[in-house]
Amino acid sequence: MAATAAGKAPAPSSRTPRIGHWLALAAAIIILDQVTKLYFDAAFEYGERLNVLPVFDFTLMYNRGAAFSFLASEGGWQRWFFTTLGIVAAVIIVWMLRRHREQPRFCLALTLILGGALGNVIDRLAYGHVIDFLLFYWKDWYYPAFNVADISITCGAVLLVLDELLRTRRSRNA
Repeated sequence: MAATAAGKAPAPSSRTPRIGHWLALAAAIIILDQVTKLYFDAAFEYGERLNVLPVFDFTLMYNRGAAFSFLASEGGWQRWFFTTLGIVAAVIIVWMLRRHREQPRFCLALTLILGGALGNVIDRLAYGHVIDFLLFYWKDWYYPAFNVADISITCGAVLLVLDELLRTRRSRNA
């Protein structure tokens, strides 16, 4: 990003999405995540499964830990640790969205992570666990159940890596 003579970053163009656009997208992700979680929590009993495909079921699981149920069997401190971590990450992401608004791919990646992180924070605050309902498997192998927030976080992380690789490649070719 080129700086002006005053040392400030150039103003974003009128086509550059504003932070409000990114926050609206994050809010839409949170709403979709919460609506789907509320549906499955009301429609299914804990552990119930509905086969959809030979490799996919809807289910209802609760995750008291982090990804892949990491630390799920701990005494409860992890609820507050991951809630705090999600809130701190959200604050940092919003700050980064403000600073890098001229980089739409980077901002989209951050927005996906923001929406997913806050979706799971809401669960931890409201229920003490995260509601998961998507289950993929093959024969006796099972991928841990997950939700819309987890999909959003994963897509954001992949896009973040892709953005960095493309930015590095572009700077090397310049």
